[in-house]
Amino acid sequence: MTKQYHVQLSEGDVAPYVLLPGDPGRVAKVAALWDEAHKVAENREYTTYTGFYKGAPISCTSTGIGCPSTAIAIEELARVGVTTFIRIGTCGTFLDHVDNGDIAVFDSAMRYDGTSRLYAPLEFPAVADHDVVSACIQAGDMLGLTYHVGTTRSADSFYARHPKPGSSFNQYWQSDWRHHFEDLKRLNVLAAEMEASVIFVLARVWGLRAGGMAVVLDNVLKNLEDADEFDPETIFEHNEENITKLAMMGNETVRILWERDKGVKFS
Repeated sequence: MTKQYHVQLSEGDVAPYVLLPGDPGRVAKVAALWDEAHKVAENREYTTYTGFYKGAPISCTSTGIGCPSTAIAIEELARVGVTTFIRIGTCGTFLDHVDNGDIAVFDSAMRYDGTSRLYAPLEFPAVADHDVVSACIQAGDMLGLTYHVGTTRSADSFYARHPKPGSSFNQYWQSDWRHHFEDLKRLNVLAAEMEASVIFVLARVWGLRAGGMAVVLDNVLKNLEDADEFDPETIFEHNEENITKLAMMGNETVRILWERDKGVKFS
């Protein structure tokens, strides 16, 4: 079979279960926790490892940032046999009770992206598969991690619509940005990231499974009060411990799904 154009994968290169970080640099870190792992492809923003984790066949493919490149990845991954997609990444939160380092588990997404609208009207919901969400929850409980389940807002822009003046170049800013995040908090939206909505929509349209989780790096509204200007370098709390924790939860989620799918009682 000809390799898929962007991800450079063919049937047999990947497992039915794939973890989807955005950053290509995180793929090797996720795979380092497996019992067996090897790189099978690397092209543009798409890096893929395949192997086994505690007996479960598993792959990890980076998607790049945002829904357009993510849609390309899952289009091509589905064509080579992937049936379960699990987004793993980083996010911000709007909710006071969620702390940096907690895990946000997504059961649904607000479709602030443009890509999913090309596949389905806005009335079509972006929802995660129940089995995947429950496996995420079980993995979090097994690992003793603090997690929260809820809705994420998936948007196309990192800088636009941020309420802090100066978030966009040359101090560009629109007045309606001021209350955008506060409105999301009133809606009890858990997280903000850039990929989950298109993954959920496409998996549901195709009859496949999808879910997602992300480690929280900042409380968006709290940082509005504390910071003089929007500066990602000082706002976001990146550390390897958080990324490892996220990778562990993603890997365990795959193992749980694999055990369930092959009919083995899981304890």
